[in-house]
Amino acid sequence: MKVWKQLALALVILAVAGAGWMYLFPGGKDLLRRVGIDRNATAATEPAGGRQGQRRGGQALPLVVVRAAGEAKINDRLTAIGTGKAKSSVAVTPFTAGRLTEIFVTSGTKVQGGDVIARLDSEAESIVVDKARVALKDAQTKLSRAESLRLSNTVSAVQLSEAELAVDNAALNVREAELALDRRAIKAPIGGIVGILPINAGNYITTSTTVAMIDDRSDLLVDFWVPERFAPAITIDLPATATSIARPGETFSGAISAIDNRVDPASRTLHVQAKITNPKDTLREGMAFQMSIGFPGDTYPTVDPLAIQWGTEGAYVWRIVDNKAERVLVRIVQRNTASVLVDAALDPGDQIVAEGVQSVREGGLVQVQGQPAPENNTKAGPLASAGEQG
Repeated sequence: MKVWKQLALALVILAVAGAGWMYLFPGGKDLLRRVGIDRNATAATEPAGGRQGQRRGGQALPLVVVRAAGEAKINDRLTAIGTGKAKSSVAVTPFTAGRLTEIFVTSGTKVQGGDVIARLDSEAESIVVDKARVALKDAQTKLSRAESLRLSNTVSAVQLSEAELAVDNAALNVREAELALDRRAIKAPIGGIVGILPINAGNYITTSTTVAMIDDRSDLLVDFWVPERFAPAITIDLPATATSIARPGETFSGAISAIDNRVDPASRTLHVQAKITNPKDTLREGMAFQMSIGFPGDTYPTVDPLAIQWGTEGAYVWRIVDNKAERVLVRIVQRNTASVLVDAALDPGDQIVAEGVQSVREGGLVQVQGQPAPENNTKAGPLASAGEQG
């Protein structure tokens, strides 16, 4: 390379280095002014807005995006899946063994309590009843004769008393025989709907044989389990709503009818039972229900998830009041997709910084996007540069 080219390159490097020194050195601004160059003239050509917002005394204010704090409730509604069962359900079995001779109901028959649904063979029991009645009649005749003879002192008082006792025993034998005969008739213990019959007439059955299942489903009981934190809020007669999983378009009203007296230590849940109405008999035992219960709930402020910051003291957010930043400590209660519930001294409508938090300082002025710039204040303090105060 020729000498003159080397000299030219050296001069260019020196010029660039000198310019950088004058522009970056703290005292370079005064030196430029003395030689007739004002660095602020160049800065004046830059746009006043941009990401840094309006300039204030020559220094740009941080530009932030705020979102208003809201308010939301938690623990205000409980939803759980439960299983329904009939209000009363009975497996009908006979009192005694025997051959089933008649069945008077079919599947789906609606019966009342005490209705005879089937009958066992009862010839032997009928004979016993007849014998007992004959014996009672004979005892009554003897008593009448003894009473007549007693008037003439032909029969002693002891003999009369024995005749009266024989009548009482004969009456008891009649009642016993009639009870045995009556128990050959299988009766419905409750009112309800008869299910599918598992036996037929002619079968020999015992006391352990189920003749029919009868369900009283005028109301349904739904068993479900709730988290232990809801235990203090669950009370008897608390309104509840049930939605059948099989019939999602229909809801059924009801109320809490029973509460277990302990929390399951394995699942940390409380067994609860609700009674729901079944006016059209559309619900069946064993159906699944989504239970919903409303509570007063706890109210907390909500902020944008991006607003949460962390420091040595824990989580906090920046609240903007009159374009000044204020740090507010928060305790996170619940995180949601669109908001975070916090326990803090915040009111609905407070302006909380969601974007630009990295430029915010305690007590510092900021430019809120979409709002007018703050008015000039000579007491800006740290916002004014040392050169501007000179």
